Amino acid sequence: MADDVVPIVFKTLVKTADKKFSKVRDIPPHIRAPNHYFSTVFKAYTKLWKFQQQNRSKLTDAGLQRWEIGEIASRIGQLYFMQYMRTSEVRFLIESYIFYEAVLNRGYFDASHCKVKDRGLRFKELRFYARFLQVSLILNRWEMVTHLLDRFRALVDDSNKTFGETSFKEWNIVMQEMARFMKVDAAITNMRPLRYCFMFDSYPNSLKYVARFHARKVLKLRDALLMSYHRNEVKFGELTIDTFRMLQCLEWEPSEELYQKQPVDSRGNAGLTNQSYSSGLIDINLVADMMDPSLPPNPKKALLYRPSVTQLLSVMATMCDGLPPDSVMLIYIAASGNSGQSQTSVTQRQKYQSARTSNVSESNNLIPQINFNEKESSSHPFESSLWLGPSRTLGSNDLYPGDLIPFTRKPALFIIDSNNSHAFKVLHGAERGEPAALFLSPSRPTFKSPLGDVTQYGSQFTLFLTAPLLACCQMLGLTYSDVDAMEDAQSIVSTAFSEWEVILCTSTALDLVWAQVLSEPLLRRLILRFIFCRCLLTLYQHKEGKDLYVPVCLPQLPDSVSPHSRVVQSAAIALTKHLKVSHCFRFDNL
Repeated sequence: MADDVVPIVFKTLVKTADKKFSKVRDIPPHIRAPNHYFSTVFKAYTKLWKFQQQNRSKLTDAGLQRWEIGEIASRIGQLYFMQYMRTSEVRFLIESYIFYEAVLNRGYFDASHCKVKDRGLRFKELRFYARFLQVSLILNRWEMVTHLLDRFRALVDDSNKTFGETSFKEWNIVMQEMARFMKVDAAITNMRPLRYCFMFDSYPNSLKYVARFHARKVLKLRDALLMSYHRNEVKFGELTIDTFRMLQCLEWEPSEELYQKQPVDSRGNAGLTNQSYSSGLIDINLVADMMDPSLPPNPKKALLYRPSVTQLLSVMATMCDGLPPDSVMLIYIAASGNSGQSQTSVTQRQKYQSARTSNVSESNNLIPQINFNEKESSSHPFESSLWLGPSRTLGSNDLYPGDLIPFTRKPALFIIDSNNSHAFKVLHGAERGEPAALFLSPSRPTFKSPLGDVTQYGSQFTLFLTAPLLACCQMLGLTYSDVDAMEDAQSIVSTAFSEWEVILCTSTALDLVWAQVLSEPLLRRLILRFIFCRCLLTLYQHKEGKDLYVPVCLPQLPDSVSPHSRVVQSAAIALTKHLKVSHCFRFDNL
């Protein structure tokens, strides 16, 4: 190919790839877009990547800048991350990490290669660091996260000095968010992975019972919706601390082989030492070779950050409509409860009740009614809701228990994490097709020592479901620094979980709602952790009404795993004795 034609072809390929990328980027992650959309973009970037490799010297002579190569590689990394968010397949996340790491190691955006300070290039570099930080965070590459944060902080400081006429306020906010996120989640860096790991989360003594267990109906976890909406919550970008924990809790920990990728060539070219690896040639078919055959597929997840009520219901409807047969969806909603008795809400509630009374005969004939007892009806319908909005505008920003009823036509597990979660008890018995499983958080968290604003630490209930021992230590004001002591404590918890698995698998009193999901490892682990959470919070010596501090599950689990059962309470006694906090609990005489 003639030297003068190469730059023209390159620019055409870049323009084509960017155009296709923009179309895919604008599709919301929760929309199930046809796979050929992404395949087309991958092919466009494969062609572009190969072309710049084969014609590097000609393109360099024609004026190709290093940052232009970096931008292509960064786009590919971004594309892989987008595909991970749509499919929940960790192999795409790992590929994204590899491309971003290559850009970092080769310094493609390094301003020292430019003769003139370029503000546009600086913004590209800042965006690259922010995206790489997010990928490293989700992949639990904590050393890289720390390294990137240090470099990002230095880059922001330099930007403020070098480009004084330009505001970098938003990048200062990004830096502060990440530092705050790291501070809150620092303990997780020294503990077991949040993802399901066979080494830690399967128990040899109960395996045969799990293998033999078979309910009349067996459901697999295929889809999950994770949503968080709190004021001033810990987050990085649109990833809150609670959705971050739940995201990983619903995935399988990849094998070490999947992490061991071909090292990047230390030379300045953009290829790999071995061009047969998928990171060197962007080919979606090669990426398929990274599948770990020993692991089941991860459930697809839709992450929503501060959605409106209508947006949330729309995504739930899409998920419910597309749920495969013999599958169950998990709906995780973390939000503040709107249960205040303001004068305005009382007046509006009185108007509602007056209108409801005057039209009671007509409404009884037209629609089925849900019966609420006197206690429940005292806060329904205006106070019994979750608040999803920038202001407490009654109705439009409130998610009511009844809003979720239409989605009970398909099997679902609802996890409601809110100070008003117990209002959602009314879902039980009001389903429209399939009986729903419910995990409802306590109305108030439990802490031995006050922590101030609890939103600064993430939800205690969510932490119990994702990192139970860490949640226990946080509740009791203990540090996670003594590795040996924590390993012994983890051994006590694992032994207890193994025993509880056997009880659940052999129980004749296990409700079908729980029996049909017990064979699903990710959900079985959540059930065991709920039992652990409920036990500790029930037996803790609270200074006031205990009901506010105890989670609820519906339908009820068997009494054999209740907080007052011998096998459950014995495990709590063993753990609290080991942690030297028995005085904080009130145990029955066993």
